[in-house]
Amino acid sequence: MAVVLGAAASAWHRLGSGAWVVTVVLLVLAGASVRAEDEAFQQCVGGLQERARSEGISEPTVENVLGQVQYVARVIELDRRQPEFTQTFTDYFGRRVSEDRVARGRALLAEHSELLQRVQRDTGVPAQYLVALWGLETNFGSFFGNMSVPDSLATLACDPRRSEYFTGELIAALRIIDAGDISPERMQGSWAGAMGHVQFMPSVFLRYAVDGDGSGRRDLWGSIPDAMASAGNFVRGIGWQPGLRWGREVRLPEGFRYELAGRNQRHSLEAWRDYGVTMADGTSLPQADVEASLLVPSGHRGPAFLVYENFEVIMRWNRSEFFALTVGHLADRIAGGGTLQQAPPEDAQALARDDVKRIQEQLNALGFDAGSADGIFGPATRAALSRFQQAHGMVADGHPHPDVIAALLE
Repeated sequence: MAVVLGAAASAWHRLGSGAWVVTVVLLVLAGASVRAEDEAFQQCVGGLQERARSEGISEPTVENVLGQVQYVARVIELDRRQPEFTQTFTDYFGRRVSEDRVARGRALLAEHSELLQRVQRDTGVPAQYLVALWGLETNFGSFFGNMSVPDSLATLACDPRRSEYFTGELIAALRIIDAGDISPERMQGSWAGAMGHVQFMPSVFLRYAVDGDGSGRRDLWGSIPDAMASAGNFVRGIGWQPGLRWGREVRLPEGFRYELAGRNQRHSLEAWRDYGVTMADGTSLPQADVEASLLVPSGHRGPAFLVYENFEVIMRWNRSEFFALTVGHLADRIAGGGTLQQAPPEDAQALARDDVKRIQEQLNALGFDAGSADGIFGPATRAALSRFQQAHGMVADGHPHPDVIAALLE
């Protein structure tokens, strides 16, 4: 209350008595709101403590770690604007596949070759993918995140949007502390609770983290061998198929039927050859008994990719097509491959969530089912927009080009 009254006094001098009355009312209401929010959080934490006890977390950890967590408003703000859902592919990809990152990845591939080859032999996951994941998650260990993992997870567990999921992650984090793998003070990570060199969520840590250096602990913060061995173990555990690529850039023929694109449609390489798809350099697709889906993340003006089952494995690490495409291409570059033959368009513009909601609402109103109007331009929205484009004689790539949006919203 002292803070509120101090602010009110300041307002008196700046605004005069009339505005001062209004300001006092607003500040008192704001103070009451903060107190109510804090009381609700503390009540939620009390419930989380009971949950932790029922799941076997030790009393010292329940009291001294969970009992001391703080609400972090910044965590909720970041949860609402993840870059995979608010950036264009041009921006997302361009920021992450830089020449500096490729050069650093190649240097680390050579520096840790013995370790990475050992992990590859043990797990079947090629070294360049491990380095690419490392580079995207923490820029090769240069930034793990500086937020308290217990604070972040408790904040998210007490937020209704994904409460049950983050409650489970919070309990997992407490188990890690109980096991002695990391102290509460060192358990720093991202706003969402991801931790260490390769940004494992606590539940992933418990299931897949391994002691790669023989220290007796699983230290994903201070041990590169632990981090790389754990990353390989995780990728293998979620289904990696040795000997198969993630995918590749391809070239599409003039007049291509873009309604064939999307991860929900899979065809053999022979079928894609029949559709006129070639390697990015124009040569024929390989003779291999595999199925692939076609992705055009920037629409018909950008690059096209055929993606295989291992692409889906990367998406089990992070449920973003942009992320998985970037991991795959960065791994290729680290292994010595070249840049894309068709660069993403430089004039691509991001859409605000409110704009995406309007697009989804209009598509639904016109009978093109885009699913719920959640403001995320995902597969259902792309498919609906593709059907709209097809019905109006446009290139049906499912991409929100300005002329397409103008026609949709007119």
